[in-house]
Amino acid sequence: MNPHDQQVRAGLFAALGAYGVWGLLPIFFKLLHSVNAVEVVSQRVLWSLALILGVLAARRSLGQLAAALRERRIVLPLMASAAFIAVNWLVYVWAVNDGHVIAASLGYFLNPLVNVALGVLVLKERLRRGQAIAIAIAAVGVAIMAAAAFTTLWISVGLAVSFALYGLIRKLTPVAPMVGLGAETLLLAPLALASLLWLWGHGALSFGQDGYIISLLILSGGLTTIPLILFAMAAQRLPLTVLGLIQYIAPTLQFLCGVLLYGEKLTQGQMISFAFIWIGLVLFATDSLAAARKNRLAAA
Repeated sequence: MNPHDQQVRAGLFAALGAYGVWGLLPIFFKLLHSVNAVEVVSQRVLWSLALILGVLAARRSLGQLAAALRERRIVLPLMASAAFIAVNWLVYVWAVNDGHVIAASLGYFLNPLVNVALGVLVLKERLRRGQAIAIAIAAVGVAIMAAAAFTTLWISVGLAVSFALYGLIRKLTPVAPMVGLGAETLLLAPLALASLLWLWGHGALSFGQDGYIISLLILSGGLTTIPLILFAMAAQRLPLTVLGLIQYIAPTLQFLCGVLLYGEKLTQGQMISFAFIWIGLVLFATDSLAAARKNRLAAA
């Protein structure tokens, strides 16, 4: 196997690992159903920060983190991206533990299409015909969902939009992935610590009361950071079109968890909505592959 094939193979395994972990996170967070969602996210931030600082120290990149935090043009966008990822985490954890895994999975099915819409509206990117059709079909699905399951619509749209805005800001901010994540968690750490102190002061803190819960909360840091490291590895080694298709593993696994493991029921409106959104995703993926093939032929 030549070096290029080895790199692609390593990238493929890294991508499968990242999206596989993200897809199975509902199982993990269900184990923390007795813990307040705010505490879960706060613990996730602090333990992620500890692990990220360890990784950056091992890479001798702490100086890059300090330099990034001194630059206003980097810190201000990262404050915004930190806020969006914190909202995303909080909504996701609450949704899973309140029995809305299907609604959460739908948010991540919608995310790629929201990314394209933001690219057009914010970055002034041109929309290919196939992309426009895919987004229009998915929009019909969202409209149907709004009518059929309005009470959980905010979960799906909130997750899709918050993660898309997070990705847009990170795309426009000139900072390395791990350094940026380190800065975001460091910026969120005071708020996370204040939340935990408030919960402790009101006798509502779960950490420290049970060894099993303590272990899970510490593990949440690794389950936050490790997939991001794997994703960064995959992004360096795989074409974006391949990575874009693999990303649907995560919401598919989340959807299956909701239906098969936790017995969530799909209403007729939700099934019709999902059908439109999945058709949109298939068209979107087909268009992406066709565009990538055309670009390769043109380059040759």
